[in-house]
Amino acid sequence: MMDVKIVRFSGEITDYEWCVWKDIILSNGYIDDETLYEIRSRLEQQLFNCISENQVLDILIRIIADTIDIDKPAMQYHASRLLLRIVMQEVHGGETPCTLKTLYSRNVSIGVYDNALMEMYDEASWEEINAYINHENNLSFTYAGLRQMVDKYLVQDRIHKTLYETPQEAFMLIGMFMFMKEKREIRKGLIFSFYDALSQFKVSLPTPIISGVRTPLRQFSSCCLIDVGDTTDSILASNSAVGYYTAQRAGIGLNFGRIRGKDAKIRDGSVVHTGLIPFMKIYESTTKSFTQNSIRGGGSTATVPFFHWEIEQFIRLKNNKGNEENRVRRMDFSIALHKVFRERVREDQMITLFSMEECAPLYQSMYGKDVDHFRDVYEAFEARLDIRKREVSARELYVAIIQERFETGRIYILNADHVNSHSSFSKPIYMSNLCQEITLPTSPIQSVDDTNGEIAMCILSNINLGKIDFIEELDDLTRLLVRFLDNLIDYQEYPLLSAARVTQKRRSLGIGISDLFHFLAKQGVEYDKKKARDLVHEYMERFQYGLIRSSMLLAKEKGMAEGFHETMYFSGVFPIDSYCRTVDQLHEEGLKCDWSKLREEVKRYGMRNTTLSAIPPAASSSIVSNSTAGVDPPRMHMTTKLSKHGPLVQLLPDIEKYYSSYSLAWGISNASYIKLIAVIQKFIDQSISTNMYYDLSLYENERVPIRELIEDELTAYKYGLKTLYYLNTHDGSGNEMEKVESSCSGGACEV
Repeated sequence: MMDVKIVRFSGEITDYEWCVWKDIILSNGYIDDETLYEIRSRLEQQLFNCISENQVLDILIRIIADTIDIDKPAMQYHASRLLLRIVMQEVHGGETPCTLKTLYSRNVSIGVYDNALMEMYDEASWEEINAYINHENNLSFTYAGLRQMVDKYLVQDRIHKTLYETPQEAFMLIGMFMFMKEKREIRKGLIFSFYDALSQFKVSLPTPIISGVRTPLRQFSSCCLIDVGDTTDSILASNSAVGYYTAQRAGIGLNFGRIRGKDAKIRDGSVVHTGLIPFMKIYESTTKSFTQNSIRGGGSTATVPFFHWEIEQFIRLKNNKGNEENRVRRMDFSIALHKVFRERVREDQMITLFSMEECAPLYQSMYGKDVDHFRDVYEAFEARLDIRKREVSARELYVAIIQERFETGRIYILNADHVNSHSSFSKPIYMSNLCQEITLPTSPIQSVDDTNGEIAMCILSNINLGKIDFIEELDDLTRLLVRFLDNLIDYQEYPLLSAARVTQKRRSLGIGISDLFHFLAKQGVEYDKKKARDLVHEYMERFQYGLIRSSMLLAKEKGMAEGFHETMYFSGVFPIDSYCRTVDQLHEEGLKCDWSKLREEVKRYGMRNTTLSAIPPAASSSIVSNSTAGVDPPRMHMTTKLSKHGPLVQLLPDIEKYYSSYSLAWGISNASYIKLIAVIQKFIDQSISTNMYYDLSLYENERVPIRELIEDELTAYKYGLKTLYYLNTHDGSGNEMEKVESSCSGGACEV
């Protein structure tokens, strides 16, 4: 801990005392005299008798953080470096760090670190690795970034406020754990390369990994997809699975599409089904009852198909109207749509709703690759007289979905036909995850020990495009991340056998890109121009090519995934073969990588992973790395985010260079933005957390015309987007105060 020597305060700071503190402040760089005078004046106002040096430093940090502004971007580094002094004092007792092995051994002895490294590295390796750590990299943190790193990611005792590590030690240890079983001749190079990429913010990791690897808790999958079956056993077992994985920091995706509708007959009719809502309330409570390592609360998204008996009630579950008995407001909701439904909407026809226990073949056919087959099966079920069914207007239901999406922002869209036609799997996909970027096969479990059901898990990471200087860097970064995450699959533990079996069989990864709008600003291109789409096309091709090739090379070295035969890759079909061809209208860039050679290599060696790419939200890690979040446009040049330490001011990266080059969310055209995302989706084998943005001040009575909302949603479908995530609105006031984790319900699956 810091020296807590008491400072006697007599009412004003003496010149000598101010010189001491000013020297500390200016050791971080130049500050003009006017700002220094303001800092001194505010410090005098907040000092009190018998204040400790720790408390003075905390006050100084808050004062300097308050001066951060677009015109004073350097102040975010002054505040960060003062906070870094506290961190170094708490962990090392001063500015000189102890050796990494000393820190590691100390933390193992008190039980906050996993002891797995003890037998894996000899003394010479520890010394070599310790010498490579560059603590100067800590100076690259902005104040918001370091504050986020300290509060959320570093290992600590959150009760007694005891910090056990600094960022650079955490970054190095993460690589040491994940590459510890690699061959000695390549291990050091992998560790150092990964450390460089992580500490220089070229890659970002999700919360379960960056806060968990090196601790005794070994569960690092960000996303958990649970398919709930239409039986009492499955409903209860699935709820238990929600509890286990929420407690271990995973975001939850739930599929309720198999559960029968309200008033359906159970057994001989002596029992009448209660419908979806009572069961969803159970899951809602379970999700919110478990905190995720005291870092955040749980979050879940539930999915049903458009023809479910209770679809009209389902889409209104987040609505503020109604009472607690008929609302489930602490979950989010996704509607699985299909081309057949859209045809009925366009032609202003009726659709038929069914209770799911009576139409299992219909449910299965919706999630196949043959659209015409589903149409035939759907029409056949509509003609049946022996089952319960009712008709509603397709157009009225669609408008209601769009309206609820606008009103709550949390009604998501899953385009079942695109999800399955542009999938890396030959098996059907019924659902997505909490944040709508993961699309993996699932099937219900009947007990917590069930090994036949399929709970799908996915492990995430991102490459920050704005932090790389050359497209060739993607080759090394994709190679590193594929190997790193693949090792993590074997290292982590699994609370449920079904999740263990499926994850180890499929080895699904979800590597994405982030910092997109920083990247575009650096390149001097506008998001809505064909030049931007061509540039993104080139980078995304290189990105996905690198992922596939890395997985192929890993299969050559370690063996292909057991479930590789379930994929379209096994059949020689890559994402560039199955994407929605309307995307070709949006760009002029052609394919540049040697796909023919790669196909032959995949055919010969297989792949280590059944999926490789997905683009999650990145609000949390973007604060740490001082980047723009995911593929989202930034909301403002300067955003104030709420944290437990008060407002955190975050400026856009390199704002002094690229202020005028940034496109902001509240000024974008959603249609143009969707076209940019569609080019990215062409190469992604899973999905993208795609948001929309509407500035209400631009519309009469602050209401976006329903026609515009519909046109934007249809544009997303036209160009092959698989899922739609949040619909964000803004009143145009210029006030932008966000919670740090606001971009992901619960934050669980964001990077």
